Amino acid sequence: MDPEHGGSGDQLLHLDVAVDEREPRRGILDLLSKLRPEWKTPHIQMKTFTEGITNQLIGCYVGSLQEPGCVLVRLYGRMTELYVNRDREVEMFQVFQAHGCGPEIYCSFQNGICYEFVRGNVLEDELLRQPSIYSRLIAAEMGKIHSIQPKRGQPTEPQLWTKMSHFLTLMKSSITRNPAEQSSRLLFEIVPSYEVLLEEMESLKRHLSQTDSPTVLCHNDLLTKNIIYNCQEGSVKFIDYEYADYNYQAFDIGNHFNEFAEGVTDVDYSLYPSRELQRDWLTAYLESYKRSTGHNVTVSDEEVTKLYVQVCKFSLASNFFWGLWAILQSRFSSIDFDFQRYAKARLSYYFEKKEEYFELTPSQLTN
Repeated sequence: MDPEHGGSGDQLLHLDVAVDEREPRRGILDLLSKLRPEWKTPHIQMKTFTEGITNQLIGCYVGSLQEPGCVLVRLYGRMTELYVNRDREVEMFQVFQAHGCGPEIYCSFQNGICYEFVRGNVLEDELLRQPSIYSRLIAAEMGKIHSIQPKRGQPTEPQLWTKMSHFLTLMKSSITRNPAEQSSRLLFEIVPSYEVLLEEMESLKRHLSQTDSPTVLCHNDLLTKNIIYNCQEGSVKFIDYEYADYNYQAFDIGNHFNEFAEGVTDVDYSLYPSRELQRDWLTAYLESYKRSTGHNVTVSDEEVTKLYVQVCKFSLASNFFWGLWAILQSRFSSIDFDFQRYAKARLSYYFEKKEEYFELTPSQLTN
């Protein structure tokens, strides 16, 4: 593997096509006429994947969805450009692809992208708890991705605080424009005020900046729906790079652990992984990370404990981040989903665990 990333360096094809999210077939056929000109229109089949809550994802194929050549068309959700950097997303696609960690991206168009279908199936929630899946495959794949090095001279500042600050700015401007709007009043009966959230972000930043978690290339949104499991090959691939960027190592892991509690419509923190499962996962992760960075793969209990504490602390930041995100979605998204309830669940767990995790140290776990 080339130690420096940067993708293929090729200019991505852009097609000047807009796809109607309510009636997408005509626009998608326009895209396919350029990407798959050999496909006959009567033979083209489309399957809509409904797991996402911000974008539409449609698989296009002739014959079988699992045959080579299938094209995935992703339509961006309404106003998602406010908080997703689409140019950066394309860069991340190319980086993951260049290192054998992701699918090929075929083109962008006015309101979305087209990319290669990754053969396999979306990981089922119960498989997250099988050691052969979570440690041998998922933890190992994350270790491989975290080992990808940036180009020389490329800035690698963690994006967590920049993105949180941006979310809060968007929230404030939304409230300022419509302070008396009923949805604004109802929202802040459910979640804390802007002023409280801003103060919490500063508190988080002060505390977590002292944890010494390294900055690595992160996925930042590793829920089960973004993990494709190929049982024939015994492999996993991570998809959907909307939030991929440089970030704290422990954030990416803590965020993934939070996703154990995620359902499509609800959050159940009784499903959060046990300490035993976390330590097993972290051991496999560190072995992969060390192997991919050319270090001795021996992992000590002390290393696992140190990372465990960092992950607990950054799991707070994950809950806070997606709580802010859900508040924005409740203001802007046209998708039928209870984002306010979701925001309340994520922020409530943040406040519930904050004191415990702030006080957590490795010495408490080794005495």
